[in-house]
Amino acid sequence: MKVLGVACPFWHDPSAALVIDGEVVAAVEQERFSRRKHAVRELPVEAVQYCLAEAGLTPQDIDRVAFPWSHRALEANRRAFVRRYFGRRPIKAIKNALRAGRKGERRIGKLHQTLEAIGLGRGAVPIDFIEHHVAHAASALHASGFDRCAIASLDGLGEITTCLFAEGRGGQVHKLGEIQKPDSLGLFYGSLTEFLGFEINDGEYKTMGMAAYGDASRVDLSDILRYGEGDLSLDLDFLWSPKDRRHTPRHSYGRRFVERFGPPREGDVLAEPYIHLAAAGQDLLERAAISLIEHHLEPALRETGRLCLAGGVALNVVLNRKLMQHPWIEELYVPPSPGDAGTAVGAATAAAQAAGDAIQPLRSAYLGPSYDSASIQRLLDERRIPYQKLADPAASAAELLAGGEVVAWFQGRMEWGPRALGNRSILGNPCVKGTAEDINTRIKYREPWRPFCPSVLEERATEFLGSKHASPYMTLSFDLPEESRQRCPEITHVDGTARPQIVSKTTNPRFHHLISELEARTGVPCVINTSLNRRGEPMVNSPEDALRMFFESGLENLVMEDLYVSKRPTGTA
Repeated sequence: MKVLGVACPFWHDPSAALVIDGEVVAAVEQERFSRRKHAVRELPVEAVQYCLAEAGLTPQDIDRVAFPWSHRALEANRRAFVRRYFGRRPIKAIKNALRAGRKGERRIGKLHQTLEAIGLGRGAVPIDFIEHHVAHAASALHASGFDRCAIASLDGLGEITTCLFAEGRGGQVHKLGEIQKPDSLGLFYGSLTEFLGFEINDGEYKTMGMAAYGDASRVDLSDILRYGEGDLSLDLDFLWSPKDRRHTPRHSYGRRFVERFGPPREGDVLAEPYIHLAAAGQDLLERAAISLIEHHLEPALRETGRLCLAGGVALNVVLNRKLMQHPWIEELYVPPSPGDAGTAVGAATAAAQAAGDAIQPLRSAYLGPSYDSASIQRLLDERRIPYQKLADPAASAAELLAGGEVVAWFQGRMEWGPRALGNRSILGNPCVKGTAEDINTRIKYREPWRPFCPSVLEERATEFLGSKHASPYMTLSFDLPEESRQRCPEITHVDGTARPQIVSKTTNPRFHHLISELEARTGVPCVINTSLNRRGEPMVNSPEDALRMFFESGLENLVMEDLYVSKRPTGTA
């Protein structure tokens, strides 16, 4: 069975994935081709075309298409939404319920536009409409390989549902509980993120990073987001406000929030009261999420000790660390792309499983395009860019890193998800003081207080991280042992934590070799690893993208497969 997942129900993060006989063989975000972050209001046409080309298929070879949005789910939850919202704004509740159908038609229309653009007219292929949160849940359940587990999908919004709690059994998602809009953990945190000066659906991780500098006890948000007995209530006068209650029409926070806490944050510096607001919002998110998970999933968690987590909120690695420390949870699995882009995979695996395919666990996140050395060499020759061919690229890069240099590292298939995992990365030496600041200011042009992550050798991970928990995708964070903090201050956040990628020799042998070579020179089993992009840009996809960034930033060393490009006069690695 060949199932094409097409994710474009919302205005951001369109993507595509291909599942053949139960195995995810390709997955990619549209932004990597269009070079517009989150590919706002785009169709995932190029993403679909890549997936087909990667497998050597034509559109007519596809057996089914899976779409992570369901009109049936919308209808099933419409009454629950009206009951929840009616007491607060009765007219608004009725209007929203009536408009939902028309919005649904537009969402499905985007799918048909995408398919028509690749040559599949209406009726040319069967379409499975997978409920949005079920697609999120399936993206984690099927990738994990767990036979049985608890599942939580915590997002901004699906059709109407904002949170889904379920049990995974036999490859199927069995619902246990739901929460409907407008009460949403994702919308609460996203709207707060916007007040703090970042973009919603993009800057939530910045709010999380800022929170470590603040004191949650200095700000009280408990009347804005209430939780208990397995439910939520968001006060829309403050955050995620209706248009008539907003501070400005283009922002989602309300006038009352500004009246209480002052003007929205501007600029890049850390300042009060914003750091305390970030801390309070993070603390409230954690307490609310854990309360909901305990209420809805206690039997499944106590019996299995396993939790699969998906949805945009699953990118909050501080929350994830608290969940790993929970006494009911022995294993936490978060897929490499838990946000809306990841529903292309979840919809496809859910449809394939329903059709009878046995879904294979995700082997790695390297599911995007690759470019061989010969094609890169032709490009360099055409542009008359000097380069050196390396006998051992990993050893040469490690030598540069050991000397305090920063290296852009481009190899193999591009990563699926928002995190660089050693194929489209900027690398640095975690022992050299000032490396993180240098990358922030001279290369990525981003806020100077932002932390960087380590990629750690699998064989040394338990000792370095103080934990045996798996972490292949940078979707979890750990409290570092004191020795690791002292040895590698450049990957240690202000709160003593790090968000690592544990690198396996099996899944990424060349990157593993690079870190091993660096360890041989420094004694440290890790490297600074951040995505190969500048602020506001998607991760680099092609060699052309890599060269553009190289020459337009402060980067001085670029390794693409076995070719080395340098801005230094000698050009030697």
